Amino acid sequence: MRWHAGLAGATQVTAGIPTFSQDEIDYPSSDGEPMAETPLHGAAMVSAMQELTRHYASRADVTVGMNMLFYYEEGRPAARFAPDVYVAVGAPKRHRRTYKTWVEPVPPNFVLEVSSKGTWLEDMGNKKALCAKLGVEDYFVFDPEGEYLDPRLQGFHLEAGQYRPARAASDGSLQIQSLDLRVCIDGDVLRFVDVHSGRELVHTEELERRAEEAARLYAEEARLRQEEARLHQEQARRLRAAEAEIKRLRGELDK
Repeated sequence: MRWHAGLAGATQVTAGIPTFSQDEIDYPSSDGEPMAETPLHGAAMVSAMQELTRHYASRADVTVGMNMLFYYEEGRPAARFAPDVYVAVGAPKRHRRTYKTWVEPVPPNFVLEVSSKGTWLEDMGNKKALCAKLGVEDYFVFDPEGEYLDPRLQGFHLEAGQYRPARAASDGSLQIQSLDLRVCIDGDVLRFVDVHSGRELVHTEELERRAEEAARLYAEEARLRQEEARLHQEQARRLRAAEAEIKRLRGELDK
């Protein structure tokens, strides 16, 4: 066994076969695969990620991400997967290109897979088993097309190393136990509700509605101000006309 010093660091050579130090191993941030199979699946992923990101915006110890490569074996870049959406409570909020389980303090608490024709078997098979092995407490799958999973939304909670199906409430929602949230289907996307307050997390459509309402109120206030200014101008014009008429009449009287 001997070591060679190179520009990138030390390279170990064993039995004529070079190996690389941990600093030299490349863990790519992209696998070249598209984020989602269709715009419908992409919209479901983005909607869920945005709601969860806003919900945890004030928490410096919570990371929310989407379609990020997870590496779960140090030194083996092929040991990876990319959850569609994930939440990790205890992982500091910071910029990261990949998620390495031997670097981060915790695994994700929650993983959501938006299943499609090309992914649903993997989502319900190997990826689900891998997440259980990694200690992901809640693993959920959602089929926005409603063609591959029945029911369309399914959740699993980790108990003693095994996933147990989450029991649906009367409204069809499922609880994400590790996050104290409930999730339900709303058309082609998911909505999240805080278990303690019972309030629905703010979603993009709601923000857009609020923005439109605020813009409408602002426009109405501006119109009223303009109308008020016009009335003031009209009153001033009439006052000046009245003063001029009084002055004229006084002149007539003086004559």
